[in-house]
Amino acid sequence: MKIIIDDNSTLFEIQEEFTKMFPFLKIDFFLKNLTPTVLSTHKLLKSTGKTIADYSTNDEQTSIIITPQMTVSQLEQRFSSEYGISIKVYRNSWRVWLETTVTECWTLEEQNRQGEALSGKISESNY
Repeated sequence: MKIIIDDNSTLFEIQEEFTKMFPFLKIDFFLKNLTPTVLSTHKLLKSTGKTIADYSTNDEQTSIIITPQMTVSQLEQRFSSEYGISIKVYRNSWRVWLETTVTECWTLEEQNRQGEALSGKISESNY
């Protein structure tokens, strides 16, 4: 189970594939080297027409393989080094999307499991 991203992958396709593989996580793309306060207001839009290469600062063709064993930190570093793009991974927690900054050393699989546990699914026995 893996996602292969290359220069022709659109941001929308990457987000869709990521969500299929990790249904309790989501990924967003940002322009690199922005201050944290500006970062949140300059999110790259989900666009079916824009490829990762359209925003890349790297002139060479490259690719990234995303696996469940990869940590959030590793994924962020790969996007930064290969494409010059900042990403954020968010985990579902009681129907709210939380940044995974504090737990960036967890694997994507661990993040997804935690998101599933905190996804807001309330059993009827809790009533």
